[in-house]
Amino acid sequence: MEKVKLIECPRDAMQGIAPFIPTDVKVRYLNGLLKVGFDTIDIGSFVSAKAIPQLADTVEVLARIDTHGSRSRLLVIVANERGAEEAVKQGGITYLGYPFSISETFQQRNTNTSIEGSWSRVARIAELARAAGKELVVYISMAFGNPYGDPWNAEVALKWVDRLVRELGVRIIALSDTVGVARPEDIGGMFTALIPALPHVEFGAHLHCTPENWKPKTDAAWNAGCRRFDGAIMGFGGCPMAEDELVGNLQMEVFARSMRERGVSTDLDFDQLDRCVLEAGRVFR
Repeated sequence: MEKVKLIECPRDAMQGIAPFIPTDVKVRYLNGLLKVGFDTIDIGSFVSAKAIPQLADTVEVLARIDTHGSRSRLLVIVANERGAEEAVKQGGITYLGYPFSISETFQQRNTNTSIEGSWSRVARIAELARAAGKELVVYISMAFGNPYGDPWNAEVALKWVDRLVRELGVRIIALSDTVGVARPEDIGGMFTALIPALPHVEFGAHLHCTPENWKPKTDAAWNAGCRRFDGAIMGFGGCPMAEDELVGNLQMEVFARSMRERGVSTDLDFDQLDRCVLEAGRVFR
């Protein structure tokens, strides 16, 4: 039976919400997610509290969640060396995620540096992660196009991904449809170009999509060989650093069921997933 890795992203779901979600509410919700059986939970971020105030309590959340008996590994996002230095101190974290954009404009907007500056930054973060026994996951932001008119294609993506893999030892790369502009043919073409070129890399899809276009997008990624997918329960979220209007994430419970119907193993407890969907309706009201 084929398997799919599912990465649930409550961090992405929460980060653009203006009213602060109380820490107690976050902890209760995350404790429920930890029982579902996701491969990884993208649980918080170590970025400027001024930039993303919703996640200013990540350290407290990590200290209070109950990971006992959970097989899910934890990932946090970092945007610079200072954030990485704080993140590697957290014992329960397996992965540091870094957003590396192939759009010059978005790299400036998201991390306040150029692509070249971002390269120097991610090289240092890779060192910090390795020294602390953590693994670096790099998100290729704006992988399938951007709203700024910056050049992008498989050749541009492969140039940077190849360097990340060969020079920094990155083993997990997630291609991100940051503002939901990707067409299925773009998604399929990008994975078709990258996966055979770097067969030892675990490629993932972080797709921002709608109830109308999630299936052709995910089908394109799956048919091109992608077996790792990010999503968020009820499809909440998006990137507040890209556009004011949040596009929304791949709706995890819908995608997971579609995989099960296809005969693909997800390793999820679907009864617990249903309970988390109900809780999400209260958390994100």
